[in-house]
Amino acid sequence: MWAALGRVFVAQAPARRIVLHTVSAAAGVFTIAHVTMATHFSRDQEERIKCVKGDLFSCPQTDSLAHCISEDCRMGAGIAVLFKKKFGGVQELLDQQKKTGEVAVLQREDRYIYYLITKKKVSHKPTYENMRKSLEAMKAHCLNNGVTDISMPRIGCGLDRLEWNKVSAILGEVFEDTDIKITVYTL
Repeated sequence: MWAALGRVFVAQAPARRIVLHTVSAAAGVFTIAHVTMATHFSRDQEERIKCVKGDLFSCPQTDSLAHCISEDCRMGAGIAVLFKKKFGGVQELLDQQKKTGEVAVLQREDRYIYYLITKKKVSHKPTYENMRKSLEAMKAHCLNNGVTDISMPRIGCGLDRLEWNKVSAILGEVFEDTDIKITVYTL
């Protein structure tokens, strides 16, 4: 009986689609992928994820921050070096013993700093599946702790070489049913 109900539910569910929005910025144009229900597209969803050109660390002090690291918390290259210098806490992160697909968290003043664990070792490359799992873990923490705004770089797309169009689609899917606003910074 449950299998039959499941089939009926799936058959009646509206199809998902990816909608790309282009946002003009002073120095360029950015494309943002949003995943939404085909019958429930709202202006709010268009504004949930925005890309801006600028320094990530100039974001509002009330925004939580997020970036990707490995389980070993080495943070020896890329933007991770800046996070390590600015927020410290490497031993605090290691003590959390988070695994790939999870998120380690530091609290600094009135905001959270999210360390998305997307790979086992610094020399490895992340997968889109592990990115999704880490984002789901971050979303759960955000919802449990009243986080409404997150600023981040193009996570996983620098040294880790993931494709931004795929990562942004995952980001849109993970956060689509929340009121959490995400600002993505590029230089």
